[in-house]
Amino acid sequence: MPVVETAGSNPAEHLEHFHAHGIKVIHKCTSVRHAVKAEALGVDAVSIDGFECAGHPGEDDVPGLVLIPATADRLSVPMIASGGFADARGLVAALALGADGINMGTRFMATVESEIHQNVKDRIVEADELATQLIFRPLRNTARVADNAVSREVVGKLAAGAVFEDVRELVAGVRGAKVFETGDLDHGIWTAGMVQGLIRDVPTCAELVTRIVTEAAEIIRGRLASVAGPVAGA
Repeated sequence: MPVVETAGSNPAEHLEHFHAHGIKVIHKCTSVRHAVKAEALGVDAVSIDGFECAGHPGEDDVPGLVLIPATADRLSVPMIASGGFADARGLVAALALGADGINMGTRFMATVESEIHQNVKDRIVEADELATQLIFRPLRNTARVADNAVSREVVGKLAAGAVFEDVRELVAGVRGAKVFETGDLDHGIWTAGMVQGLIRDVPTCAELVTRIVTEAAEIIRGRLASVAGPVAGA
């Protein structure tokens, strides 16, 4: 089944066209209110993006542990949890919080099939959960990116009163693309989430997905079952 994810603006103008061609629409949101609005507009599912995520987390700064269940309480369409997911523990947690599945971005960057430079994959594996910067905060267009010389310079300039034009060249997309192509980690801005702190290898996508699903089942049958104990009346 073909699926399109929309993000960044109101998806209403695209829904009729996509649905007419049998395409399901998932709309990415960073707040409960936007998710509720997206459902009212007729999207087929919502991706809810917590503050931990790479890229744009919105301006409410609500982490997934609160945002996911708060959104689940308000929606009837399926919801995918995004931001901070890399392993089976995250999948089980997301399901417990009311999500129907998870999105992974940074985790899939560090896979064999990912076409980014090996230096970037190695940096993700080496990095901890503190190795990101929030740029554009003073501009109310926050983005979480990898901690490097360029992102630190951007944060410093904006904190000192610079405007976007003063950092435009530093954050240019072509510079970020060169990071992925050449492996020069300080050439430009590139996105990465706090979940770097949970990524410790570069498996194939098949190995990664199989591991997550297998270990999630083990967690549910093992640790969670032992914590729950026998069910009364069972």
